[in-house]
Amino acid sequence: MRVEREKRATIAESEGQKQAKINIAAGEKAEMIAVSEGEKQKRINEAEGKAAEIERVATATAIGIREIASAINEEGGTDAVNLRIAEQYLHEFGKLASENNTLIIPTDLTDISSIIATATSVFKNTKKQVSERKTK
Repeated sequence: MRVEREKRATIAESEGQKQAKINIAAGEKAEMIAVSEGEKQKRINEAEGKAAEIERVATATAIGIREIASAINEEGGTDAVNLRIAEQYLHEFGKLASENNTLIIPTDLTDISSIIATATSVFKNTKKQVSERKTK
């Protein structure tokens, strides 16, 4: 009888250890799934945030471009564009002169008006092409 009790006790202990291992494995599996789901949701949230940011920047850029186009078509708009081109030219030329030790300059540096006239003609041609596309 004693042998039988020891046998049952060994079996019961073995079953307990088996069940404990099963429970630990199930817990580890559930933990890995929860971590994975959390990481997945984090990535989804980050992607949605980046997409919303890109969309807002694109919308703001489009609104800004429409405002600029509208302002250019108002009285004095072309003059404002010419002034802005001249400002940018001088600014970039100044940066180029300060950053490089080799400098390529126009043959007639004093004739900024011809450079602006060239930029303006490019602007006018572009404006003309855009208006032609709209009429087609």
